[in-house]
Amino acid sequence: MASESRDNRAPDEPYVTEFEAAVRSVDGTDVRLEETYFYAEGGGQPADRGTLNGIDVVDVQMRDGETVHTLATAPDFETGDDVSGSIDEEFRTYCMRAHTASHALYGAGRELFDDHGYGGFDIDAEKGRIDFETNRDPDEVNALTLQRMVNEVVWESRDVSWREMDAAQARDRDEIVFNETGAAETTDTVRIVEIDDWDIAACGGTHVENTVEIGPVKVLEVSNPGSGLVRVEYAVGPTAVRAQLDETRAATRAARTLETSVEELPERATAVVEENATLEAEVDTLRDRLLEERLESLGDDTVSKDGEEWIVGELDIDGIGPNDVSERVRALAGDIGDVVALTGVNGSAFVVVGTTGETDASELVDDVTATFGGGGGGGPTFAQGGGLEDDPAAVVDYLRTEA
Repeated sequence: MASESRDNRAPDEPYVTEFEAAVRSVDGTDVRLEETYFYAEGGGQPADRGTLNGIDVVDVQMRDGETVHTLATAPDFETGDDVSGSIDEEFRTYCMRAHTASHALYGAGRELFDDHGYGGFDIDAEKGRIDFETNRDPDEVNALTLQRMVNEVVWESRDVSWREMDAAQARDRDEIVFNETGAAETTDTVRIVEIDDWDIAACGGTHVENTVEIGPVKVLEVSNPGSGLVRVEYAVGPTAVRAQLDETRAATRAARTLETSVEELPERATAVVEENATLEAEVDTLRDRLLEERLESLGDDTVSKDGEEWIVGELDIDGIGPNDVSERVRALAGDIGDVVALTGVNGSAFVVVGTTGETDASELVDDVTATFGGGGGGGPTFAQGGGLEDDPAAVVDYLRTEA
């Protein structure tokens, strides 16, 4: 809810985009008018864009109850002069549509959430967002249901009206939403915006007079910005149309790739996911079998060093990393050899070492990483390292002959 001002007519006459007004004061690039139709930033709605006597208005803010227009350059007009104001009609219309759409969305929230409150609102150049205070999980909120309900309100051409109301009386009515904490406590009256038989709220923004003027609404995302909040991001007008077209194009391309129709895409996608899960399970089984066979053949990789039997081998199996063999290496140390050292590639080369304790596993890994780069750690009987800067064959040769 934007701060009210005696000099600002934008909320009550949002369709006015050209006007004449007398200058109240000029302070550098800051200009105050006796009356203005430029909306001052507030309540989640951005300031209007436009010009005063042809000079760009770069910001509009409410200060001490007065509307201050900040110009791009210092003006050549003075206090008492009459100036022409021109508001960017396209951006004003967009903000009117987006702001009214937020009320339509809140009305949908009234229908969907038993426990709900106002948690915040914002409009930027591409989209809007409204936050609901609710204990509902965002994953339980269907974006398409919200989108359907809001667009039905648009199609139904419901009247949108605004009026001043006694603040205390407004506070006594549970159905009226207050978009700013404390708004009714600091003013005698509040401005009430109502979508006929759908939503009613205290709000100082600019709105359209009928929901049909909102145009198409696209719910972009439902998320959780914080505890006890559900955030709904949405687009209106051309942005909503573009978002819908992009979604349709993506679905069409996906359907073409999967050799099906858009209508049958969900079923086909589900089938592909199930097929992939089956194939991945088969691959995992084959990978485990290959690993077991490789581990069983490690006896062929034995070397004698300082009275100990060292098993040094390379795991040439895609998708096998150090964590996949760590428990096996621990078990094999002392079973098939005093030292078991395996290398492989999982993104980068790695080494896993298990020992009986006579040879310190962590010192051996430190030796390997000092030679080949990377890093690692562990204890006397088990350690591992990764990020080695050479291929496993070089690491195997080093462990056999140099370590």
